[in-house]
Amino acid sequence: MSVSPPESRTALRVHVQRVGTFLSSMVMPNIGAFIAWGLLTALFIEKGWITSLTGAWGEDSWVARIGGWGDYDGGGIVSAMITYLLPVLIGAQGGRLIYGARGAVVGAIATMGVIAGAQVPMFLGAMIVGPLGGWVIKRLDAVWENKIRPGFEMLVNNFSAGIAGAVLAVSGFFGIGPLVTGFSRAASNIVDLLVENNLLPFTSVFIEPAKVLFLNNAINHGILTPLGTNQASETGKSVLFLLEANPGPGLGLLMAFAVFGRGAAKASASGAAVIHFLGGIHEIYFPYVLTKPRLIVAVITGGMAGVLINVVFGSGLRAPAAPGSILAVYAQTAGDSYLGVTLSVLGATIVTFLIAAVLLRTDRTGAEPDLADATATMEAMKGKRSIASTLLGANDPAPARISTIVFACDAGMGSSAMGASVLRKRIREAGFADVSVVNRAIASLGDDYDLVVTHADLAERARTRTPSALHVSVTDFMNSPTYGEIVGMLSRAEGSETAPDLLASDSIVLAGLARGRAEAIDEVGALLVAAGAVEQDYVAAMHERERTVSTFMGNGLAIPHGTNAAKNAIRHSAIAVVRYQEAIDWNGNRVDFVVGIAGAGDDHLAVLSRIATVFADAEQVRRLRSAATREEIAAALGDVQAHADIAE
Repeated sequence: MSVSPPESRTALRVHVQRVGTFLSSMVMPNIGAFIAWGLLTALFIEKGWITSLTGAWGEDSWVARIGGWGDYDGGGIVSAMITYLLPVLIGAQGGRLIYGARGAVVGAIATMGVIAGAQVPMFLGAMIVGPLGGWVIKRLDAVWENKIRPGFEMLVNNFSAGIAGAVLAVSGFFGIGPLVTGFSRAASNIVDLLVENNLLPFTSVFIEPAKVLFLNNAINHGILTPLGTNQASETGKSVLFLLEANPGPGLGLLMAFAVFGRGAAKASASGAAVIHFLGGIHEIYFPYVLTKPRLIVAVITGGMAGVLINVVFGSGLRAPAAPGSILAVYAQTAGDSYLGVTLSVLGATIVTFLIAAVLLRTDRTGAEPDLADATATMEAMKGKRSIASTLLGANDPAPARISTIVFACDAGMGSSAMGASVLRKRIREAGFADVSVVNRAIASLGDDYDLVVTHADLAERARTRTPSALHVSVTDFMNSPTYGEIVGMLSRAEGSETAPDLLASDSIVLAGLARGRAEAIDEVGALLVAAGAVEQDYVAAMHERERTVSTFMGNGLAIPHGTNAAKNAIRHSAIAVVRYQEAIDWNGNRVDFVVGIAGAGDDHLAVLSRIATVFADAEQVRRLRSAATREEIAAALGDVQAHADIAE
């Protein structure tokens, strides 16, 4: 049963995410420019790498000319980039998000007015007037739409953009520029106050939970990057760049799962840790927190430890680290901050690991919840129903054919790229080479995809962008059982011509050779492997399932199948049947029919229903035991493949 959240709570969360995404969307496409500025700053400023390592360049050198110091004080590339280029790029992107190329032009013009009227780098001002410029020209165009005489369109369009941009530039010069200057100074004073009073670590209490709710890009690139860049322009570095980007808390959490976790979480944590730490995709650890919400205490405390160490050592970065990889962090670390930054990452990792380890070891809930259970837990905790819970139902019928799939996330660069890669591999292995799988930012989605895959927390926003598509949610980017369900959906949408048979003739054995339960599982598992339905690892998972819960069903039937953690080893749904002339012992029960199951989606459920009905009928069981051919077995089971097709 699903939980229906209060509409006001859902609407507020979606609204906050949209605002945050819009702010970060102005910065994210321009991260390359920020990195270029950071590298130029690191190389050419007066105390940069070149002068520190060589000591050979004076105040009249070409290094000073580029860096803007010595005889060239106030000039150079570094100062020009942070004063003009970066704010204009942000303002133009803000206008483009509102009204395309025309919005970008007017937004850039308006941003120049704010820059000229301010005494600090105008990142926040650009994030205000850029979208405002796009909105103004969009409204103006709507006023005289379809009212311009033929031949005068270019004249009106160009002059309207120029006039609107000029008016906004003047307004920004006298109004917004000085206002934002005051705000920036106030924000900088607040940061200084937090640092002086040792309160900056407590920002993790707000930042870490907000990250897990998919506001990480909004926080980092929408708030901390503008403030940090202003600070770095004055001091050469800023600790604000590390408040959200420190990979230590996520690494510590994933290491704890790798050592003390269970099931799918333990199996996938090691690979996730590598992607998080080296690849910089922080979103990968969010589902681990969502499955056990009390682990938020571990990442908050780890984040506080990392910030405290940076404050104590006075360390910081010259520019934002994007993505949040340790490689990007070191690339932007100030020359005097390598020790502090290294210790902050190690400290955050160790503290998070220790606390998470204690929480996992003292968990009284028993076995690690599988990902389906985690989805239900998250729905109840967050008060929002996930489409993943209805994937097996009929509320979202699959299109006639699925040919385009998009994996969407907040920025379209991190978790969506990783999820798309995993899903693409699964789909190719299932034989659907013509199905396109791409990754996109939610803000850039168009309503031209057959299937949209998002994290459960982002599903509502994705639905508004692609209302005609089928929507599926996941909670684990690396090892989601939902990927197998998507493969099953593709099989059903393609029809019986391309979908693999659930029960192939070669997957029926009339006289099994096994003499015990373990051998029988190996025998039926080998049939599933031979059919190309599963990887060899799935057979081991069938044994693991049997050790946990017996799959003996009664009336001489056992249905061994893998654990939920082994869903990623299933290539397509299939069933194998082995009959034994002499009943074998199944943990104290007599079994003469073993049906091995590999369920990627729900297309095997109708078959299982039919099998249950057959084995509940003594006459049908006698018919199966006396069958002389594989075809008779299939017929006794009710023409399995046809039955599954009809059930759809």
